Amino acid sequence: MARPLDGLRVVECASFVAGPTGGMTLAQLGASVIRIDPIGGGPDHGRWPAAHDGTGDSYYWASLNKGKQSVTVDMRSDEGRELVLALATAPGDDRGVLVDNVVGRRWMANEALVARRPDLIHVRVQGYADGRPAVDYTVNAEVGIPGITGSEEGATPVNHVLPAWDLVTGLSVSTAVLAALYQRSRTGAGVYSEIALADVALAGVANLGWLSEAEEAGHERPRHGNHVYGSFGVDFACSDGDRVMVVALTPGQWSALVSVTGTGEVFAALEQALGADLTDETERYRLRDTIAAVLKPWFLARDSATVEEELNRARVLWGRYQGMTDVVTAHRAGAHPLLADLALPGGATGITARSPLRWNGDHGDVGRAPQLGADTDQVLSEVLGLGEAEIGGLHDRSVVGGKRG
Repeated sequence: MARPLDGLRVVECASFVAGPTGGMTLAQLGASVIRIDPIGGGPDHGRWPAAHDGTGDSYYWASLNKGKQSVTVDMRSDEGRELVLALATAPGDDRGVLVDNVVGRRWMANEALVARRPDLIHVRVQGYADGRPAVDYTVNAEVGIPGITGSEEGATPVNHVLPAWDLVTGLSVSTAVLAALYQRSRTGAGVYSEIALADVALAGVANLGWLSEAEEAGHERPRHGNHVYGSFGVDFACSDGDRVMVVALTPGQWSALVSVTGTGEVFAALEQALGADLTDETERYRLRDTIAAVLKPWFLARDSATVEEELNRARVLWGRYQGMTDVVTAHRAGAHPLLADLALPGGATGITARSPLRWNGDHGDVGRAPQLGADTDQVLSEVLGLGEAEIGGLHDRSVVGGKRG
């Protein structure tokens, strides 16, 4: 099936999560993405999680870079640098697109690249806008998220394991590329876009209104454990020990929850006694502990299967707490068409995802896991028009890596 970016060629010189996520997103939309790494691999090539089968293949690296072509180059050599520049600025309407997170390489400065191709689309991922390094875990700490995460009794910051700002930055990379392509198609002009991870995190908390709230209150938002802030939502234990998360953001969701649990009379009396209106989510938030105490026995009297059946029938907004092993089991049973198996070069099999964007109802192909440097000769031949002897000479001089074609 044709994808919307079929025919577009993107060069990616980026490591870890944000840049590769942007490149992966473009590849899943049909672009041919050439990932360039140093010979032997970059700092993320063997990053955990990795297969423990003796191969050391990284599930992380293989999945974030699936569907891309892998080229390895000695970027410390003049010849290697010239190859990278030539690939990034190759002529053609559907070429001249570069995604990188390069720091301190003058030879890859935007000015040097634009001198070779004025209409270059160049998207650069940074830590801070001034060029200082940062990662998701450091910028997340700086915008205050760990301080409002965790139990009410907690006194120390609580980090989360999801690199959310990296992922948002990666999607911002793909958005920047698509916007730049549109501008170039209309004006013929190139684009240099810089995206700082710290700016993405700061914009995120600002756009959610959290900074405005802190300024008005003059103090940090209190921690509330698993309660949803500003509305009603919390976890409940079932009789079999499983836990479910139940949320009531709207009056309709609240009505469904009250109806299925048979607690209408209790909450009507509570509203009258306290002068509250529980159709208002602010009031539900204020009385969250009392509401949870009223609902708790209903869940404890039922096993999770019964809870699932009754909540679904009543159209309550809820979700089951699961481990990742449960998700794997469901995948093996065919429950998640988004997921797919990915064969790693060393023989292990990982689980990855197709694009969450369904294009005409189709998630698209999963793509193959790249083998470091395996596409070097093909790319140099197809993109730069190098002959077999020229490519062989590059191998002889250790300018490029990968298996000789």
